[in-house]
Formats: sequence, C-alpha cells, structure tokens
Amino acid sequence: MTHIDRRRLLRGSVALAGAAALTPLSSPAYAMAPLGEAQPLDGRPFPAYDYTRANKLPREMTGYWTKSFDVGGTTRTAKVYISPATPIRAYYTVIAVPDGTDTADFLQSSGWRDVADQRQEGLFVLEPGPAGWTAAEAEADYLAAALGFYQSNNYFSIFGENYLVGYGGGAPALEAWAVANPLKVIAQVYVDSAGLSAAYLESYGSREYDGRTQYSPVDFPAGFRLIRYDETVLPTWYIRPDTRRAAASLAYWKRSNDTVPSGHHDDVLGTVYRQRRGSDRWMTSHAGPISKVAVRKDRASTRRIVEFLTAYTRYENSFAYGNQLYPRADFRRLGIEVHTMQVAGFVREYLVYRPRSARRKAPVVFVWPGDSQTDKVFVDATQWWKVADREGIILVIVCEQYSRTSVVVSHRDSLAFYRQLRDVIAARHDVDTTRFYSTGQSAGSGVTQNLAIAFPEYFAAVASSSFPAAPNAAGTVTLDGVAYPARRQKIPNYLIYGYGDIQGFVGTLWDDTQNQTDSWAQYHLGVDGLTLADVDTVAGRRSGFRDRFQTWTWYDKNTHAPILKLTRNVYRSHNTTAEEPPLLWDFLKHYSREIAADGTVARYYSPSAFRRPGDRRRI
Repeated sequence: MTHIDRRRLLRGSVALAGAAALTPLSSPAYAMAPLGEAQPLDGRPFPAYDYTRANKLPREMTGYWTKSFDVGGTTRTAKVYISPATPIRAYYTVIAVPDGTDTADFLQSSGWRDVADQRQEGLFVLEPGPAGWTAAEAEADYLAAALGFYQSNNYFSIFGENYLVGYGGGAPALEAWAVANPLKVIAQVYVDSAGLSAAYLESYGSREYDGRTQYSPVDFPAGFRLIRYDETVLPTWYIRPDTRRAAASLAYWKRSNDTVPSGHHDDVLGTVYRQRRGSDRWMTSHAGPISKVAVRKDRASTRRIVEFLTAYTRYENSFAYGNQLYPRADFRRLGIEVHTMQVAGFVREYLVYRPRSARRKAPVVFVWPGDSQTDKVFVDATQWWKVADREGIILVIVCEQYSRTSVVVSHRDSLAFYRQLRDVIAARHDVDTTRFYSTGQSAGSGVTQNLAIAFPEYFAAVASSSFPAAPNAAGTVTLDGVAYPARRQKIPNYLIYGYGDIQGFVGTLWDDTQNQTDSWAQYHLGVDGLTLADVDTVAGRRSGFRDRFQTWTWYDKNTHAPILKLTRNVYRSHNTTAEEPPLLWDFLKHYSREIAADGTVARYYSPSAFRRPGDRRRI
C-alpha cells in the first residue's frame, strides 16, 4: 500500500532510538545499500510508458537523480529520490539539507531514504550553493528554478501539495518560499533555524487572495473580506530554533494558524500552540481547528517529523477560497485495500474501502477521479473515506491509465472497467446491488453523467461535481470514443459546480448564456417530465460555510421525491472541496433501483434512506 500508519513507523527502520538526531550524525536502524552517485536528469529523454505498472511511475525513473539549474551564472543542483513503488501523483517531502553535508549520506543516515521506501513516496532535495546557503531572500531565484522544475516536469509527477523540511542554513530559504506560496504547503518543519526577518514576513502577510482562478473569476459580494496570506492555516514545527532570531517567524505562524496565546507541553512536540476552538479560518472550515504550531528545544527523530507532517493533507493549491487542510487517510489503520485487475489488456488499479461501520448489504459508491487525479489522490482530496465511516458505505475508487505522458493519467476504458468492477464487488463483498451509486469530479463527473444518460440502469442514482453532460444533436453521448444513444430514462441526478469553474459550466440556468450546465438540466428535466419553472426557488437555497452553497431542486410530480438537484459553490473554482461529498451522499442515499428479468427498471425513494422499513415509494 502507498501509506503506512504510525504503528508501522514506530516499528520500522526510521524508529531510531528515542533521541535520534535530525542531523547527518543520526544512525540508521539498519545498514542499507548506499545510494551511490546520483544520475543526471539534464538532457535525459523522458521515460517511456510502462503499462506493467498500474498507477506507478515508470520503473526507469525510480532511484536517485540530480538536476542542475543556472541561477545568475552559477550552477546549482537539486536531488530527487523516487522509491521503487512510488505512484503517479505521489506525496513528496521537499528537504533543504544543511551546509557541509553530502546529500546521499544525509538521506541515508537521517532515515529519509528509508521513509520514502516504506511510504512509497518521493523526496526532492534542495542543496546549498558552492559557498553554502546564503540569506533567505538571496536564495529566492534558486528556489524558484528548482521548485518550478519539481512542480511541473515529464520525469515524475507530484500530488501538488507538499511537505517541507528545512535544516540549518537551508531552513530560512525554504520557509521564505512557504511564506510566498502557502497554498502549496501541507505542513512544515524547520530544524536549527534562524527564521525570517519581520520585514520579509510583513511583505507577504498583508497580501490578499483575490477572485482570480485558472478558469473563471469569482465575483465576491459587497462587503466581502478577502483572506490575507497570514491567515493561511499551515501546521508548523520548529525544532531547536534560534529563539531570539526566529521570534518573528514563530509569531507569524501562530497568527497564521489562529492559535491560542499560551502553549501547553507535549512530550514529543515540545510547547504546542493549538488552533483555537471556534476559529473561523477558511482553510479549516470543514475539518475544524486541527492545526498547530510547536516548538521543541532539543532533538527529535526523523520518525517524529514524519508523524507530524503526515497527520495532514491539503487540496486546491491555486485558489484560496477552495483550499482546505484535512486529516490524511491512514490506509493501514482504516483498512483501505489496493487492488489491480486487467481491463482491456492493461493493468488497472482501484481502491476498496469497507469501513467497520458497513453492515450486511451495504450500499456502494463508485468514485471516478478527475483528469490526472489518481485513486490515492482522491482518497485525501475528497475525504470520501470520512463519509464512508460515518454512513457505513463501501467506496470503490477507480484509478485511471497513462495518458498525455508516462507520468500522467486520465480516464480510459471506463465502461469496461465499471462492468468488471461491478461484478467483482458484488461477488467479493456483502453489498446491496440495488444501491449502487456513481460519483466523480471533473472528467470523472463526465464519466458518471454519460453513464447516467447511456446506461441509467447501472445505478440507483448519480451525483457528481464540475462536469455536466448531455446528448449531442444526434442524441448520443461518447464513452471511450464510442457513441451510445441517450436512453431517455429517469435517474435521480445531482450536480455541483463552482462559481469560478470551467467557462462552459458557470452562470445559472436563468441567465442569458446557454452552456453545458443548461444542456444537462434541459435533458434531465425533459426526461423527468419537468420544466425549469418547476424549481423549488429561483433564488436557490443557501447553506454551508459562509452560505457558499446555492441549491436548486426539482421534485417528481407523482411522488414529490427530489429527482434533479443543482448546486453552485459560490466560493470555489474548479477543484472540489471535502464539504461536497457529504452533500452528494445526502442525495444519493435515498434511492434504490431493481431490474426485472425483462430489463425493466423500477426506482424507489426512501425518506429515511432505507433505515425505516416500508417507507420507500416508487418514483
């Protein structure tokens, strides 16, 4: 599995003796083969497709690499370590090594190489220049060049949110990048750091996030207060800091994390300042006050650093109002299973999560990630696992296949994959086959919505986000390059999209612009025997954090059951937030369907979500 839990870390080779150092002087728990000479990426051809490895980086890219950069006429380098089983879009820890260190020796002796191997993750390592690390601001061009390459290249791909660990003279340089790019950092740790100047921190802290997105701009209502950079919640741990010189940095991160004024003692972290109860920070609006700032005066082990960092995950690195900090899923503790199967001649991966709360005849939600979003990415990005825990549902999360390059994935053979998955899940698990549901985000929503049109009998209901679909002029939809006729059969359907979403989705059904969302609504309203005017309220019902959800609902005329639902998230761009899966499930859970021997589909709505016997009624 990709993730390992804290218990395994405690038993593993990184579980060094209690006070093991976070310096090159640390001793590994057991001898490993040395890393050897880093192989150059400069001028190296991009890796070929490796179809034998479902959702993993090509085998030829695993190992220890070096990349050089021209920074103002000086050659600077960075190292990359990719463990043998690192998947596409893996988590990486960005490490700034201290002065006077051989990087390979440091990664080995500190245990970081072993961490990467055990967790099946990657390391990106920043190195000092010929004269050592210089002042943080003077290192900005090197950080920009190295991390620019790291974030977008065709040799490997990353989750997109990062763990940062800076040592000694490299710590302030890495922290300076975090201050300037806080949306891209999950959590950070700095060892033996002098911190940053108050002037540098203030130059970024007062900056505000506006409504610009990668897609469509978000227009904020009158009187809306923009988020400042120094209100970006970002878990931070200082180990053996220069207390006097780092005082400005500590104050900055405590303000950023909206912490309580007084810390409490923790045997591992030292003095801990927790995010205050009742904090109204945007980035923890869903998870609650989970962040902290900690200061430890003496050494701590690499194991402890990993435990601190990997308690967290984050999603949406380009638009602040959709950016959220979450607890990270622990695959081993939760029991999330990673499987593979052959689909149309290719090895494909999928995840299955049956929580302890799932009872006999559990409902199943099939989850289709967005383009380039793997199954493992989507576990954390959507937090569907938390919905499954609470509601006792089984999750089946599809992984995609290599697409534009050998380190990127997208949807392929979706119809064949679903048909195989459906049969495997029904055979291996005690499930309610009348309550199979489909959801997805972006391109994954496109798969869900096209299946709802061409094969509505497959699911009791569908609910997805940020990609509507409708038949073309010929009355067909396309799946995997094949045209299928629209069946024009009822299926309960719910779609969520963002105010700043892809241009073809935005606006409302009542504006003057006809787009894909209008076409989606027109098709399903027609099938349901409804019109736009049958909506519950033209204004939309508001709900969620800062009333971010604007929802319109249409009800079946015979049973008065909700049959079509549309929500606009007025404070997000294209990427989903974990506030949305609970809404999707609250719609899905009320429906079931039965298929007669002649193929006739009977659909049912249960106000109690089938908890109260006999309350279902046929739609």
